[in-house]
Amino acid sequence: MKAVLYFIVASLILFSCKAGGGKSSVTGTSAEMSKEIKTGIDIGEKAPELVFESPSGEKIALSSLRGEMVLIDFWASWCAPCRAENPNMVKIYQQYKDKNFQDGDGFTIYSVSLDKSRENWVAAIKRDGLEWESHVSDLKYWDSVPAAIYGVISIPFNFLINGDGIIIAENLHGHFLADKLNALLK
Repeated sequence: MKAVLYFIVASLILFSCKAGGGKSSVTGTSAEMSKEIKTGIDIGEKAPELVFESPSGEKIALSSLRGEMVLIDFWASWCAPCRAENPNMVKIYQQYKDKNFQDGDGFTIYSVSLDKSRENWVAAIKRDGLEWESHVSDLKYWDSVPAAIYGVISIPFNFLINGDGIIIAENLHGHFLADKLNALLK
C-alpha cells in the first residue's frame, strides 16, 4: 500500500512539475535562438554538461557528441518500463543514426544509467543490444548525480538536444520520438 501511495504522490508531483511549466515540446531552430542561451533543463536552454564513466571506466562527456542530434536517456537495468522501451530505442537508433537533421548530423544516444551494480548494468546493455557507444553511470542509484542535475525523478525519462546542445524536446518515447526526429530531418 505504501508503494502504491508513493507512486501516486510521485506521479502527481511529476505531472504538476511538467504541466505547470507550460513548456512546449518544440522550439525554433538554433539560428533563431539567441547566442546568450542559458544553461538549464528547460526546452530552449543549453543542456548541462555531463561527464561520467562508461562501463570500461572511460569518461564520456556529453559535449563530445556536439554536432549530432542526441537523446539523453535516463534508465536502469532494474527498471521494467525502461527495459520494455529499449527495443524501441534500438530501432530508432538504427533508423536515424546516419540521418542529417536541420540542427545536427547523425543521431546518437547518451545513456545514463541509475544502476548501482556495474555487472547488472553491463549485462542489460548487452542483453538489450544497446549498440551506441555512450553509456555512462556513477552507480549511485537514485542518488545519481546526472539525474539530480537534470531533475529526473522517474525513469525512463529523456531529453532530445540538437547539434548545438540545446534541449528541443523531452520525454519522447516510441513513435513520438520517431515523429519528432522525422520532423527535424533536412
